[in-house]
Amino acid sequence: MINHKLTTSELTLDRNYEIEKNLLVKFMALSFFLFVGACTMGPPIPNQSLQAAQAEIDRADRERVSDYALPDLNHARDKLIAAREAARQKNMVTAERLADQSKVSAQLASARAAKIKATQVNQDMIDSIDALKVEMQRHTGEIQ
Repeated sequence: MINHKLTTSELTLDRNYEIEKNLLVKFMALSFFLFVGACTMGPPIPNQSLQAAQAEIDRADRERVSDYALPDLNHARDKLIAAREAARQKNMVTAERLADQSKVSAQLASARAAKIKATQVNQDMIDSIDALKVEMQRHTGEIQ
């Protein structure tokens, strides 16, 4: 006949084994879910780049850049739209690249507009100086 009575130390070992086994199963499940979660996340949405591009376009609009460099400003807007679409499709690397391109295009539009404005101011000054010279010569001729 087999003695089926377990001693206290054997019961404690059996309980400890069950606790360790439960902890191991829980740890493995947690590790699995963390791994799956990390794999599905991908890079974060490039909010900072998108906001910077929008801010440059807004600044260009306030400066009325479209009066001087509309194609460049439209290019910036198109790039920003494409960046937002890429972010919506979870293609964050492309979204950030397009947002950066949009920002640079808006800056280029602003620079071109500033150049055109400066050229116009310079031409106006040259025209005014020429008009003053003509007026001075005319008045000098009348005095003599």
